[in-house]
Amino acid sequence: MPRAVDISGARDDRDLPVGVRWGVGGAIAQKFAKEGFHVVLTTRHAANAAGLDQAIREQGGASTIVEMDLVSDASISKAFATMRERHGDPDVLVYNAGYLEGRDLPPDKELLEHVPVEILETAQHIASRGPFLVAKEVLPAMRKRGAGSFLISNNSSSLRGRKRLTGQSLYYPRVMMRTLAQVLTEEYSEHGVHVANVVIDGLIDSPGTRALPRAQKQPEIVMNPVKIAEAFYYLHSQDRSCWTHELQLTPFSTKPSF
Repeated sequence: MPRAVDISGARDDRDLPVGVRWGVGGAIAQKFAKEGFHVVLTTRHAANAAGLDQAIREQGGASTIVEMDLVSDASISKAFATMRERHGDPDVLVYNAGYLEGRDLPPDKELLEHVPVEILETAQHIASRGPFLVAKEVLPAMRKRGAGSFLISNNSSSLRGRKRLTGQSLYYPRVMMRTLAQVLTEEYSEHGVHVANVVIDGLIDSPGTRALPRAQKQPEIVMNPVKIAEAFYYLHSQDRSCWTHELQLTPFSTKPSF
């Protein structure tokens, strides 16, 4: 059975359909499980992914929860050692980690001079240092095998530097995440490893999104995580004669970010 690792820290929103309930990470995990993969769900606390794990099993899929904190080198190494011991090296790695830091800063604290350095450090851990360390764990085996997919879930802030707006996390470190994907493509594509940066350019369906006035007025601007997950599986299943290395997903009713 092929193995997929989903780094998402899934949360449970029970009012939503099961395919949407745990956001993009949960939808990707369910999609790969339905395609016959044993999915490893990584999260800081196992309880966070218990509902998703149960849902995958109820759908006839196979999954395992492994705790991992992307801020800790030791935690990352331990998590992948556990995965290799239980399931072997992964065939697919989906990096879908996010962070909330910065969203609670008030309107008069938008400028960089007001942003605590701790918020920047967290953003860098998740957006650049984390994927770098995870890549070091999985790419050597993929290179030796001559096959594998390393897929990064990103957002429109990765396309260029933008001012942080009220209610947003500190997203500009995600430019480095995109850069890392480009570098890994140049380094590992010739070794048979498919690296891709996926720009999710819009509002993703969730209880919080559904509560937004503009999402209620324009439901067509809300992105379905199930369909996003299908795009990730499409990338993994591409023939190596025509790989996509960056995919931007945008609702039909909005203009793509650039």
